[in-house]
Amino acid sequence: MDLYILRHGLAGVRSAVFPGGDSQRPLTVEGVEKMRRAARGMKAMELSFDLILSSPYIRAKQTAEIVANVFGLEKKLEFSTALAADGNPKDLVEELRHRQGKRKSVVLVGHEPYLGRLISLLISGSTSLPITLKKGGLCKLSIDAVRYGRCANLEWLLTPRQMRRMK
Repeated sequence: MDLYILRHGLAGVRSAVFPGGDSQRPLTVEGVEKMRRAARGMKAMELSFDLILSSPYIRAKQTAEIVANVFGLEKKLEFSTALAADGNPKDLVEELRHRQGKRKSVVLVGHEPYLGRLISLLISGSTSLPITLKKGGLCKLSIDAVRYGRCANLEWLLTPRQMRRMK
């Protein structure tokens, strides 16, 4: 399986202004536009997805919706609390194992530092590798069988600027 890991786009500044707390912080206008351009770059790379699985936080949900819209995959968009900023990677791995089936390509949309630690865990068996995804950054892992711990190979990691430059 190809597992793509996408960090949400540029979001509003953390503050007490958002009713419901940090989970309600949306993408900025600039964040929406940059994410659309990055998603078009992903499409230009001829990527394809069988499932888009996103954190339910507003900024991740908006990012996932932009990707789903650009790819025409609105019906393949689902949400998981295991991808929330305070999610549990063991729960996420278990969910991926159950969802893997015949899926060959899944994109996860979430938050840092959770995603960097997840990538580290899947490629090394430890969460201690210093991997950071920029806002709107994308990573590709190849996995034969999803499991908690070392099970993946890092194929590449792209900045949002690199994705926006794809044509």
